[in-house]
Amino acid sequence: MAPEDRYLTLITALPAHGPLFGAKQTPLSRLRLQMRLDWLLPDDAEDLARFARVVDWHHQRFDLDDETFVRQAERELAEIRNAFTRGLAAWLLELRTVVAALRRRRAGAGAPSGRRRWGCGRWVPHIARHWSEPHFGLARVYPWLPEAKRLMDDGDPVGLERLLLGVDWTHLERIGAEHWFDFEAVVVYVTRWDLVARWTRYDADAALARFDALLDSALAGVTLDPAA
Repeated sequence: MAPEDRYLTLITALPAHGPLFGAKQTPLSRLRLQMRLDWLLPDDAEDLARFARVVDWHHQRFDLDDETFVRQAERELAEIRNAFTRGLAAWLLELRTVVAALRRRRAGAGAPSGRRRWGCGRWVPHIARHWSEPHFGLARVYPWLPEAKRLMDDGDPVGLERLLLGVDWTHLERIGAEHWFDFEAVVVYVTRWDLVARWTRYDADAALARFDALLDSALAGVTLDPAA
């Protein structure tokens, strides 16, 4: 089967994504998605696996220190053959580096030194030089950055997660507009699937946490009957 026919068949077998924040679940299960991805050509399958190891939260190892993670991510990134996929991975890593810098600074960390690798992409030295500026001098590059800082300062993790997922989603819509039935379209679909999975899982956890907080507030000062 010709590659164009293969990917036409693959894409048409994938149920469409609805709006990100209206989703209650992913359009298909992870298992069924993986079964569809068995249609990928071998080189493309390897590229998607490398991409996932770099950016998919499902694949992240949280026992690694920053420097080890950065070195592994850069190695995987360099081995991705497809330029579109490599570019998307680099964009996502840069975005996460900026957000990680906000978190580090809010936690009281000083400007990173050049001796240790802590982030990925072109903005790492720029951020270190502009550490004391509220938005690292990057608000024109990332217009969402002031809002992200405000949400972080306000202690609103749900709002921050929603903002960042929305930024990713909008970027994928833009870069995916020219790709319909090719490998690049598959990469966009899988990345959007991961965003939906993160939001529906996060939204459920956040809703439970909010319910618990409301219950605790309602019970404040109330003495419960142990026999009840």
